[in-house]
Amino acid sequence: MTIAITPLEQWIRRKADIAPGLQGSSFVKALLDYQLDHLNETIEYARHNSAFYRRHLAACTTAPLSNLSDIVQLPFTAASDLARDPFHFLAVRQDDVARIVTLRTSGSTSQPKRFFFSDDDLELTIDFFHHGMSTIVRPGQKVAVLLPSEQPDSVGDLLIRGLRRRDATALAYGPVRDPLQAMREVSSFRADCLVGIPTQVLSMARSPLGPIGKGCIESVLLSTDYVPQAIVRSLEEVWGCRVFNHYGMTEMGLGGGVECEALEGYHLREGDLYFEVIDHGTGARCPDGVIGEVAFTTLTRRAMPLIRYRTGDIGRIISEPCPCGSVLRRMGRVRGRWDGVVRLGPEFTLTLADMDEVLFLLPDVLDYRATLAEIGDGRFRLDIDVHRAKGGSTTVRKILGMLHEIDTIQKAIANGNLEAPFVCFSAEGRWTTNGVSKRRIVYAP
Repeated sequence: MTIAITPLEQWIRRKADIAPGLQGSSFVKALLDYQLDHLNETIEYARHNSAFYRRHLAACTTAPLSNLSDIVQLPFTAASDLARDPFHFLAVRQDDVARIVTLRTSGSTSQPKRFFFSDDDLELTIDFFHHGMSTIVRPGQKVAVLLPSEQPDSVGDLLIRGLRRRDATALAYGPVRDPLQAMREVSSFRADCLVGIPTQVLSMARSPLGPIGKGCIESVLLSTDYVPQAIVRSLEEVWGCRVFNHYGMTEMGLGGGVECEALEGYHLREGDLYFEVIDHGTGARCPDGVIGEVAFTTLTRRAMPLIRYRTGDIGRIISEPCPCGSVLRRMGRVRGRWDGVVRLGPEFTLTLADMDEVLFLLPDVLDYRATLAEIGDGRFRLDIDVHRAKGGSTTVRKILGMLHEIDTIQKAIANGNLEAPFVCFSAEGRWTTNGVSKRRIVYAP
């Protein structure tokens, strides 16, 4: 089957005003020149209009930058900077702010982060959603949006406005709380495509007696959280559909990148954002192909520009060309967050991704919560609270068997750093994400 080139390439070509005749390396050079120009404009704009960056960049005398690699001369922006005083990041008058988003991070002492968007900033997101969805949805098709959509300019609302430009019809359903009811409404709507949160879409696919049969759904786009490959494979098997990944966060303006038909990593929103992958410990730039922490700089944001913002996400830039034929950079699928990596003593680390790829293989596991507690003398206890499908037959023994397949858990138990995990079943997924909070291992010191 022929793989169509990502529509983001032509969209970025128009956005960056790159001549139609420029192809291959000439296209890449023109895009890099565009990014450098907009990076320098962003630096100057932020210095003049943002109280935070006026102070944060005061010691940076090199301007303008002569090459994108010179960005390493600029300091990083951390999530803690945003939480400390978000209004110091504001670069427009408050009257020009069209949307304020407040994110409360996990932990009782964590300060909320606030993000400001102008009408122009929101239009950039709608435009990206319009073109990014062009890979997944054809004109005239129907899309069930299983994301927060009630509030104007919420992620679901912006997506629906982008879909209208694609001449697609959308159902603003919202997050899934009752999987069977969601299945009924999606089936009645005759949706061709679903857009939703990974574990919530999985709960629909694994609902007993669900009205959506194999072949009814053509495509699924998973967003707002890390996407386990075990969930992707399950949806492909149950519904016989293509499953796409979207990468984004509120800090990016909700959209950062989306997979093409090759389904081998995100093509990035390079007309609006400049991405880096850095060493999580040292902050040094990682070569392409090396796993590190994703950082980005906004190139076109007005209300709240961000420069070298550290996302905390685990990712890498793919060095090989995409099978779709695009010359745009791709990012490999994000595998969680660096603050989600927990240590089981000095030698072993465990991530939610490690457990996801074995536990979601079980056909009636809908979600789970993992809690790690320190019990003294360098030893830990791992509790797994599993939300199982109604009527499911997966046993504690089976879950323990899957957990023992994880190399880190095997070795930590053998070394005396970890007790045998404790597993119980929850009557309902009361801790299932609503799309704002990310799934992670709960650490109880």
